[in-house]
Amino acid sequence: MVKKTLSVVLLLSVVMVGCSNQTVSEETVIDNLTPEEILAENENADIFMLDDIVYSNAENIEWVNEEDLTLGDEIGEIKVQTNDRADFDNYTATQLDVGTKIYETVEKSDIYIAKVGHKQIRYLGLREG
Repeated sequence: MVKKTLSVVLLLSVVMVGCSNQTVSEETVIDNLTPEEILAENENADIFMLDDIVYSNAENIEWVNEEDLTLGDEIGEIKVQTNDRADFDNYTATQLDVGTKIYETVEKSDIYIAKVGHKQIRYLGLREG
């Protein structure tokens, strides 16, 4: 009888621990920042969205500018310019002009490059987690 009771207690413990780990994992999921969140905090933010990730102008981020990056393939161009938080979709930007070309880097980092005339502006992906 003692062995049977001990087995049931052990089985229930394993089940409870398994369930509690699943709950903790679900609660600790962190989403990426949205254009709505960024523009609510700073309506003048220089951002664009690509593949549902927001990229922010990184000209003032020292470590981004120190990265040795090589311009890679063009991955698209800005299709819409707006500051309307609710109107943001992929290839939408707040300050880059419509038609601005966006390039990945050969290093495949989380930094994309926008070409504005002869100038290359680095944008850093705002990913959480």
